[in-house]
Formats: sequence, structure tokens, C-alpha cells
Amino acid sequence: MSAVLDVVATLGRAVLGALARIGRLALFAGEALSCLVRPPFALRQFRQQFIEIAYFSLPVVALTALFTGMVLALQSYTGFARFNAESAIASVVVLSVTRELGPVLAGLMVAGRIGAAMAAEIGTMRVTDQIDALTTLSTDPMKHLVAPRLLAATLAMPLLVIVADIIGVMGGFLVAVFKLGFVAQAYLDATFDVLELMDVVSGLVKAAVFGFVVALMGTWCGYNSRGGAQGVGQATTTAVVASSILILALDYVVTAAFFSE
Repeated sequence: MSAVLDVVATLGRAVLGALARIGRLALFAGEALSCLVRPPFALRQFRQQFIEIAYFSLPVVALTALFTGMVLALQSYTGFARFNAESAIASVVVLSVTRELGPVLAGLMVAGRIGAAMAAEIGTMRVTDQIDALTTLSTDPMKHLVAPRLLAATLAMPLLVIVADIIGVMGGFLVAVFKLGFVAQAYLDATFDVLELMDVVSGLVKAAVFGFVVALMGTWCGYNSRGGAQGVGQATTTAVVASSILILALDYVVTAAFFSE
């Protein structure tokens, strides 16, 4: 009996701990969002973060989208050729990229690059008492460090996904035309015939949600890091892993909201 009670107690502590962390994260996000609507606004920090996310993340996102579109077209041809359905390749590529692969892969790439950088930077400031120094100088760390990153990531991700969509579809087009022997105009016609506005809009909404999640987890893990260099490393790892899991989970939630019957 005592063994059963020990197991229940362990599970209860784990559940209560998880709920406590979720509550602290929600309060952290609420405070950061409130900083976005209360002056003064940290425009300089926002501009720096927006350039860092939107511009310097562009090469890795573009390359990921390009090769994803190329592989998707090649694999689709391999499968559809068994059923004489090669004409559906253009539809599969454009819908897969705009609805799912563009925002999800861009979010994962940005999580690995930007989320880790945010956690490491803010975590280092925390363990070296720089955040406490900001508070001493009457500078709100949430308004100076967290809020600009949240806004920049939320606005920059849709722009990255637009580029990823274009390049991903282009990658599929290149493989279809130059390797698989498709007629270029016929492939383009099939692409634009099946593409609808809602397909693109759903991907952009996902991108904004993913950008917010990446910035939130990066800043929260860094802001609450403890224990010197080891704590910063743990915060960085936690930020990337948590962001990646949340991206995949929220991808299902947003997809269900847009396309469930």
C-alpha cells in the first residue's frame, strides 16, 4: 500500500510542479504583453531583434525550404507514379509547403538559431547580475529585454515563411521540370489552380504563433536561469526542446482550427 501511495505522491508532485511552471510562464507572458502596450517603447531593441531574426535567419530558412520542396517533389513522383497520378505532384508540393512544411520547418530552424541565442544571452545577463543592474537603474528588464523580442519574432516569422513558401514551391518546380520532365507552364498552372488564399493565410498564422512561442520560451528560460554557465547551458537546451515540442503541438491545434469540418 505504501508503495502505491509513494507512486501517487510522486505523480502528484510532478503534476503540481508542471502546473506551477505553466502558471509562471503564463504570468511572464502576460507581463511581457502588457509591456508592449505601455510606453515607453523600446524601438531600438525591437529594430535590432527584428533584423537579427528576419534577415540573418533568412539563409538557413531559405535553404531548408528549397531542399524540402525538391525532396517533396521527388518523393511524390516516386509514390504517385505507381498509380499514374503524376499530375497531382504540383498540388501536393504547394499545399504541403504553404500549409505545413513552410511554417513548421521555419519555426524549428528559428527555434534552433534564435531561441537558443535568446536563452543564452538573457541567461548570461541573469547569472552575471546584469538584469539586477538594469532594475537598479530603473530600467524594466521585461520592457527592455523580453517585450521587443516577442514582438520582433511574432512579426518576423510570417515574412520568413512567405520566403520559405516561395522558395519551397520553386524547389519542387525545378525538380519537376528539369529532372522529371514536366512542362513548366502546365506545372505552374496546376500549382495556381489548387492554391487558395486560406492555404497561405493558415501558414502565416502558424508562423506568427510559432514566432511568439520561440521568443517566449527563449526569453523565459534565459530570464529564469540559475547556476552559472551550467545553468545557462541548461536554459538554452530547454528553450530549444520546449519550443520545438510546442511548435509541433500548436501546429495540430491551428490546423484543426482552420481546416476541421
